[in-house]
Amino acid sequence: MPRRCRVRQLTTAGEVRWLTDDLSAEEPLEIRVEGQALSVTMRTPGDDFDLAVGFLVTEGIIAGAEEIDTMRMCPHAADASGDYNVVEVALRERRVDLPARNFYTTSSCGVCGKASIDAVRTRSRFAVRDDPVELSAMLLASLPGRLREAQRMFSRTGGVHAAGIFDAGGEVLCVREDVGRHNAFDKVIGWAATQRRLPLTSHVILASGRASFELTQKALMAGIPVLAAVSAPSSLAVQLAEQCGMTLIGFLRGEQMNVYTGHQRVVAA
Repeated sequence: MPRRCRVRQLTTAGEVRWLTDDLSAEEPLEIRVEGQALSVTMRTPGDDFDLAVGFLVTEGIIAGAEEIDTMRMCPHAADASGDYNVVEVALRERRVDLPARNFYTTSSCGVCGKASIDAVRTRSRFAVRDDPVELSAMLLASLPGRLREAQRMFSRTGGVHAAGIFDAGGEVLCVREDVGRHNAFDKVIGWAATQRRLPLTSHVILASGRASFELTQKALMAGIPVLAAVSAPSSLAVQLAEQCGMTLIGFLRGEQMNVYTGHQRVVAA
């Protein structure tokens, strides 16, 4: 739920008034696997299990939710407000090779683009290059509006990102919001994993902001052949999409879009 605060609003005309404003909630979430802390991310509370599952899938630690035995909010890790900010995950088969916060998505400073791309290609369990899906420009242009209609938290706070999964017919299957773009992606991918929908063959994932290398990686790890964003992609995102055979679309606004890679999947009419 959004947090509320008192604000003093001023105008250049000299008007002053006090208002109550809704703020996007932001709290840390620690993800533990087999008792080992793997990651701490700043997130919007809610759908925390989906976030944890999506993180584990997109980081290549598990292939799907079926590899998880149990998952719970740690009862001994409540903060002063009573919120639980630690997810504990137990796997069906105990692992001894778990990385210790050593993820390309969170520790890639100084790592060259080629090394990052090669790492994703090596770790991804699903290939998208031969996915036959074709989408019309008209259908793609309708997706941001459908995503926006489902962004209830953004409507109240204006301070969260969103990710949405759509099928080839443009039907919205899942939308999640979060203060972090990567968390929103992990939440929708985690939902798909718990619904046993991976790989997301012939699906589209839409980002409410820009398309970074990290988001492209997450889409590929879920087997999604089409990534669209309402803003710009980064150069490394385009390189990764090109090498893996993904369709990457940017500046999806109004009636226009830029198709950077995988042009054969987008038809003009």
